[in-house]
Amino acid sequence: MRRFNIALLAALTLSTALSTAPAQAHDRTPPLGLANCTATACHFDVPPGTYDVTVRLGGESAASTAITGETRRSLLPETATAAGRTVTRTFTVNVRTPEGEPTGPDGTPGLDLTLGGTAPALADIRVTPAHHARQIILIGDSTVCDQPGDPYSGWGQQLPQFLRKGVSVANYADSGESTVTYLENSLLWGTVQPLIHPGDLVLVQLAHNDKTTDEATYRANLETLVAGIRDRGGRPVLVTPIVRRWFNADGTLNNGTALLVNGLGVDLPGVVRSVAAAEGVTLIDLTAQTKALVESLGVEGSKAIYLYNEKKDNTHTSAHGATVYAGLVRDVLVARHLLPEDRVRVG
Repeated sequence: MRRFNIALLAALTLSTALSTAPAQAHDRTPPLGLANCTATACHFDVPPGTYDVTVRLGGESAASTAITGETRRSLLPETATAAGRTVTRTFTVNVRTPEGEPTGPDGTPGLDLTLGGTAPALADIRVTPAHHARQIILIGDSTVCDQPGDPYSGWGQQLPQFLRKGVSVANYADSGESTVTYLENSLLWGTVQPLIHPGDLVLVQLAHNDKTTDEATYRANLETLVAGIRDRGGRPVLVTPIVRRWFNADGTLNNGTALLVNGLGVDLPGVVRSVAAAEGVTLIDLTAQTKALVESLGVEGSKAIYLYNEKKDNTHTSAHGATVYAGLVRDVLVARHLLPEDRVRVG
């Protein structure tokens, strides 16, 4: 059984001093702190928006705490604390409806956090409206989205844990979507585009489901997304798709299935690269990066990145694999100076 050390009565006084009510709350609204938590979870009745969450982890015993939220988003990586010590961590979280995939169920109103890790210990928590936070909006498919059920995980679901206070991830990726369906569905592009603010980073990874999209249409759809992001003052970033784990006999992934060449013979990552170059858009070549990584791990080692062991699935990633791939995205964003290093967690 997991150990949990939450000194509720002793910490409530501290929580009152540290906590701040949401922007729309009245003076009589209780502070958003430990009073909103049980031994394993916290719930805050806040409207959709962006919030800073500050936690103090640790206690009398040695502890190790991780925090997830909403639809299984990884918000804070597992953090160890020595006996008698505490550490403070802060992250920024996007609260929206639906809380997961845009075409999925609404989920629970407000902000829900789950306390995990091998020995979680929460000494204090406060939730306040975020001011001047930068936003990363994700447009993608099932390999990116906030997957609702274990063992699946999209890399966008794991990206928040790499970010510090001041940067939130709004994941509008949706399972089964192509460039065609994403643009057509009012719950997707029609909803996302108006939410883009000047300066927002908007990452686009759509290819896995463009199985019958011809090259001209695929190119035009990417150009439409880029133009629409720029019309709102956003900064588009085109992302080539993660590879499928489909090995040749020689241990390479040099085949159309692995490298996302569709049924019409369209080299989808190649088109993404071409559009990025023509439009002067930042490119994250996740196809090249994931190909190199999977080949280096080999047939056996790469099984843990995907859901081969659990589902014989060579397309979708495990939580471990999604975390590794999210780290690749983080590294490029920092290297291209799209995110300041002081807003990023390393390791």
